[in-house]
Amino acid sequence: MITDDARGRRGSRTAVPAPCRVTVCRGCCCGDPQKVPGVDHAGQIARLRGALGGAAVVRASECLDVCDQANVVVVQPSAAGRAAGGRPVWLGLVNDDEALADIAAWVKAGGPGLAEPPGVLDLYAFTVSRRVGKALD
Repeated sequence: MITDDARGRRGSRTAVPAPCRVTVCRGCCCGDPQKVPGVDHAGQIARLRGALGGAAVVRASECLDVCDQANVVVVQPSAAGRAAGGRPVWLGLVNDDEALADIAAWVKAGGPGLAEPPGVLDLYAFTVSRRVGKALD
């Protein structure tokens, strides 16, 4: 990554470790109040970003093709987490603020490969097909 150096000149190369990335599905079913009523879908991404406080990149994605698990969140490891063996973790049925808080706490602690997720996230984790998983990698 090219950044400004201490004197303000462009072109200085500084290694910036790649943080975790959190992808929130907002396709055909995830984020749909008819599919998952009673959830503030529009505010979910903003609340997750707020809870993370800049510790990870949060992005919305089109349909991730696992509609039966709406709302889906995928936590991808940081560069250090991937080097330590971490792989993307798919979480489904993420429809309450407590789940978002648990995800944020885990990511802030290091995320996949670097920190154990809170035990409750085991209830949300699921495995996707290789075809679906490759689409996000």
